[in-house]
Amino acid sequence: MSEVRIVVNGVERVGVVEGRTLLSGFLRDGLGLTGTHVGCDTSQCGACVVHVDGQAVKSCTMFAVEADGRSVDTIEGQAAPDGTLNAIQQAFQDHHGLQCGFCTPGMVMSAAALLKENPTPGEAEIREYLEGNLCRCTGYHNIVKAILAASGQDVAAIAAE
Repeated sequence: MSEVRIVVNGVERVGVVEGRTLLSGFLRDGLGLTGTHVGCDTSQCGACVVHVDGQAVKSCTMFAVEADGRSVDTIEGQAAPDGTLNAIQQAFQDHHGLQCGFCTPGMVMSAAALLKENPTPGEAEIREYLEGNLCRCTGYHNIVKAILAASGQDVAAIAAE
């Protein structure tokens, strides 16, 4: 058993974990932050994407002990303290970038990482960046529209699918 100290969404959190505990498990089971979804445990679906020290990471591929002393941002930390959605979350809502919602936390976190790297990506860049995130409902069209809208671009330019 190891003690871990991780700054999660700006708040230092301390826990005791087994060496094999995945970061996704620590967040969900140890801290009750169930917005980080686990869809595969094999790094295939991207539903568990969080930011570790500002970088997008699939939390099912990282042990909690590897995050010791680091900063982790989850979907729960994206909205304002009063519950107001951030620009990406609002764009997902406005442009119907979600259906069942299972992939949405990972998509939003991946979108945030993309927009940090490239504030005005094109449609092809967005689709390429999201290759590690699977959605079984939307066909990605509205997700791409949402990310374009969050970046301040005109979504009317995307042809309807």
